[in-house]
Amino acid sequence: MNSVEKPVTEARKEFADLVNRVAYTGERVALTRRGKIMAALVSAEDLELLESLRAGRLDLTQFGPVAPQEERPQHGPLRIAAEYRPGGPPRPPGFGP
Repeated sequence: MNSVEKPVTEARKEFADLVNRVAYTGERVALTRRGKIMAALVSAEDLELLESLRAGRLDLTQFGPVAPQEERPQHGPLRIAAEYRPGGPPRPPGFGP
């Protein structure tokens, strides 16, 4: 699984895009401050796994080895699902698009 490091100041500006990358590709984002990892964005699936591990509900010894990254299916590029169009008062006919 791919992981990327982002300074917190950059992540703040790109938050919505980072959330989409994490949610739709499973990519992990490590948030750094002065080069030190402070927190991370992970998918809901990864969070559920971490919570199960911490609660002791999951025993990793019962699972086999994980396939290397090269053998896992890759996701295609993300597509834009919506476009922002600022609202405002309706324009009279002939005064704009």
